[in-house]
This record gives sequence, C-alpha cells and structure tokens, in this order.
Amino acid sequence: MKAGFIGLGHMGMAMAKRLLSQGVDLIVWNRTPEKAKDLGVEIAESPAALASKVNVIIINLFDSVAVRSVIEGDNGLLSSDIQGKLVIDTTTNHFNDGTYFHGLMSSHGSQYLESPVLGSVGPASQGALTVLVSGEKEAYEKALPYLQKIGTNIFYLEKPSLATKMKLVNNLLLGTFMAAIAEALAFGEAVGIEKSKVIDILAAGAGNSGVLNAKKDKLAKEDFSPQFQSALIYKDLHYLEDLAFDLKRPLFTGSIAKELYGMTFSRNEEKLDFSALYKILKEY
Repeated sequence: MKAGFIGLGHMGMAMAKRLLSQGVDLIVWNRTPEKAKDLGVEIAESPAALASKVNVIIINLFDSVAVRSVIEGDNGLLSSDIQGKLVIDTTTNHFNDGTYFHGLMSSHGSQYLESPVLGSVGPASQGALTVLVSGEKEAYEKALPYLQKIGTNIFYLEKPSLATKMKLVNNLLLGTFMAAIAEALAFGEAVGIEKSKVIDILAAGAGNSGVLNAKKDKLAKEDFSPQFQSALIYKDLHYLEDLAFDLKRPLFTGSIAKELYGMTFSRNEEKLDFSALYKILKEY
C-alpha cells in the first residue's frame, strides 16, 4: 500500500507513524519540512509534487484555511493532474468548506472523502481513533483499508457535510466536559482538598469519563504539552456556533465553553493542551 500524507502536526505525525508501522509506504509533505526528517520517508517538494506520485492522499491540517491552501494554493494539489486520485481529508473543516471541497475535487475528476477523526495523539498512535466518513460509497470502499489502520470505529454517513457536522457535535461534549472537569477540580482545591484526591473522587463519581481518564495525568502533573490544543477546540466550537446559526438553534453550553477556551489566546497559551484551561479557572 502506498499513500501521500500532508500535515505533520501532533495528530498528523501520530497518524503517519501509525500508517508506516502498518506497512503503508508514505510520501509526505509538510509546510515545515524539518518535521518529516525523522520519519525516514520521501519528502515531497510540494502538494502538487506529492500528488504526481501517489493515487491516495491523506490530509490532516489545522483548519479549512490550511486545506484550501494545500488544494488551491501555489503548487497545491490542483496544480497537478489529480484525475482519478482519492483525497482522504481527516481535518475538522468548517461544514460549508467540506461541501465545497467535495464539489471542487469532483469537478477535477478526483474523489474526496471528509473523514474527521475522534480522539487524540494517544489513540492515533495505537490505531484506535473513531473515524466519521462522508462521500461517495466507491471512494469510501477504496479508502477503507487505510482508515482501518488508524481507526477501530468507522462510521459511514455518506451525505457530504454530515461527517463534519457530527464531529462538531461530538466536540460539543469534548469541550464542555473538559471545561466542567477543569472547573470542578479548581473548586475542589479551593475548598481545601488535595488535587490528587479531588481527581480520584471525580473519577469515581460524576466526573468518570473518557475525557477525565485521558487527562488525569496532565491535570495531576500540570504537564500541558499539547495532545489537542486549546486553539483547536476553540476553532471547532466556533464552527459549531455557525452550525447552530444555520439551524436556527440556540447553543448554550458550547458557546460558554468556547469563550472559556478563548481566554487562552490573551495568555499566549492557546497551543497548550486544552486541559490547560484548568490553570486559568484555578486563578479565579
């Protein structure tokens, strides 16, 4: 199996290493080429150069702006002949952009799958992500052998934009759970209970969740090296607000959580793990 991989941030790097460990021969491109050197694989000079060498291209980028640049920018994918190519986009895009990318790539004779993933660096490195997929059935079946190497749960939702919209719905829970856990921990300490004990009590009680289980060590050690940046959950919750506007539905907890994560920018902490919200809430 062979594929191109674009985007070697924390998640992208974990996914690329997982694919390599599963026998996928990768050619990669990253805006900062130095990040790819330790992978020991061919590094393409541009997205267009990468597309000329592979039929399957996997993308994992920060947002829709970055994806547009890779597709339509100078030396982007569309600068190459992408007739018959398959693009698997695991980025969490804006839902309107996802729909646009489906049409754009189809108009150039290629297949596009929106395939946002649920999970962070740890599950990605273990091939244990949950993958949501929208796009043509033929494209999905072609992509499945690759998706099965990074995910244990794969949900095919077919209609363009549904996978992205469901990812945003999932991150409503992710963002609000983490915000509530951070605030509860800060309150527990404020009443005079040792932090480690507060964490244990929350884990044994109402706080018991995949989110707390994944972030217990980070909260205990205050090691907020990024697995999932605050900037990312802020972006996703902003997209969710746009979705709520389109649906003419109120968004209560998601909007509050978004503003909490927004506080990280004024502190230059938006690139820390989103569990670092605890640091901010502890100060109040």
